[in-house]
Amino acid sequence: MQRYFLHLSYHGSAYHGWQRQDNAHSVQQELETCLSLKLRQKISLTGCGRTDTGVHAWSFYAHFDMLEPLDIADKSDWITELNAFLPKDVAVFDLLSVKPNAHARFDALERSYKYVITRKKDPFRTHTAYYVFGDLNVEAMQRAAEILKTYNDFTSFAKLHSKSKTNYCEIYQAEWTQKGDLLIFTITADRFLRDMVRAITGTLLDIGKEKYKAEGIRSIIEAKDRGRAGVSVPAHALFLYEIKYPEEIFI
Repeated sequence: MQRYFLHLSYHGSAYHGWQRQDNAHSVQQELETCLSLKLRQKISLTGCGRTDTGVHAWSFYAHFDMLEPLDIADKSDWITELNAFLPKDVAVFDLLSVKPNAHARFDALERSYKYVITRKKDPFRTHTAYYVFGDLNVEAMQRAAEILKTYNDFTSFAKLHSKSKTNYCEIYQAEWTQKGDLLIFTITADRFLRDMVRAITGTLLDIGKEKYKAEGIRSIIEAKDRGRAGVSVPAHALFLYEIKYPEEIFI
């Protein structure tokens, strides 16, 4: 058996997330269908995680198995042909041979997300950025973001009634950057809870609007109560940005 990783990207507006679901359009369904047609056998994919409805992925990995190694004379041609099967909002970048026990989800060392806010109403960013009107204290938002890295229980930002066994995460990076009219929040961790990034971003925006001070995020985290945090920001401005794996899983 040979296992492969697919490296891909997708615009999530037309999908109910990555995960295959009954009576819902998903990226996994599209990719499995097209890959099965190309390889002329049923292919099942395992993704590096789940994304909610409308969330995008600049970088996403999924693995699948073949009984025999693929006979590929030119990998770039193979990828071009696969992309011809796929809809315009899904693109495959690479096919990577990995060890038989490599796992797209469980072997990920860290994941990074970006949340994109536009400070100017822009019809061309309707599906990829969240328009926030009014003044924001970005300095206070950054101070609060730094505080996140001193905690590891993020129950206050977890989706209620989630099936997660633990709400513990290790956050390595949390920072705001400004690029013209865009304000971008980047957060990197070993794992994320469902709705966590959107809930954190909403809370940091409340701090930016000076509903409470940056240090107030401590009491929100320590309360371990989703009701204490801010509302979740819309999904359409969230991007899964980067995933890192140990080098030894690749062949």
